[in-house]
Amino acid sequence: MEAWICQTCGTQFTPTEAQPASCPICTDERQYIGHNGQQWTTLTQLQTSGYHNEWKEHEPFLTGFGTTPSFAIGERALLLQTPHGNLLWDCISLIDPATIAEIERLGGISAIAISHPHYYTSMIEWAHHFHAPIYLHEADRQWVMRPDTSIQFWSGETFTLLHDLTLIRLGGHFAGGTVLHWPQGASGQGVLLAGDIIQVVADHQWVSFMYSYPNLIPLPAREIQRMRATIAPYHFERLYGAWFDRIVSSDAHNVVLRSADRYVQALTQVNA
Repeated sequence: MEAWICQTCGTQFTPTEAQPASCPICTDERQYIGHNGQQWTTLTQLQTSGYHNEWKEHEPFLTGFGTTPSFAIGERALLLQTPHGNLLWDCISLIDPATIAEIERLGGISAIAISHPHYYTSMIEWAHHFHAPIYLHEADRQWVMRPDTSIQFWSGETFTLLHDLTLIRLGGHFAGGTVLHWPQGASGQGVLLAGDIIQVVADHQWVSFMYSYPNLIPLPAREIQRMRATIAPYHFERLYGAWFDRIVSSDAHNVVLRSADRYVQALTQVNA
């Protein structure tokens, strides 16, 4: 049996003899099925068909890992090193010996946390190799395509990991949409790991928020106001989005707040 991987979103499914009929994550209106229809691959095929991972140190104790050529959504994962163990933030489909060796050199993985279902990918493979629990918000339980005892669902609005890392349920893109606050990042000024729950846009001095990015479905103003109020108490100088180049390098807290205000103002003008 094969643990099939959806080629559009990169999600790995519970092993079956036949390919699944479709990927529920991609038939959902926040994602899409490609023009060529539902297509599948496997981890072995990825490992033997020219894909490999590259890594980049974004700042001390924070390293990005991404697949090239780009696969599925193309996000990169982040390895956050702390004195209490290392956290893998978000996930990618390809895990291979070179990546494993580099992560082991950096201290391995003590825990995995993922912002939302589009980045669940091959999380079970990662968890099994590094003997690491996966922390997901229970509001997104239905989107787990490969259930496993490695997954620990948390509830409520915040959850603390590895001493002082805080998972924050921000919602928006998904009901359980999560960001991670790292207070010691940016030389003690704070860092927010946001996936695309908060999306860094082309001008890195602004961010945005959407229900569906590929289908351009916005979130309502009241949801943005709630998200703004939720994140406002947390201090962070820098924000890392879901791709290597999507970073707000300074004044990120104010960037998020004023971007939320701009979003609400734009919707208010449209609906006036």
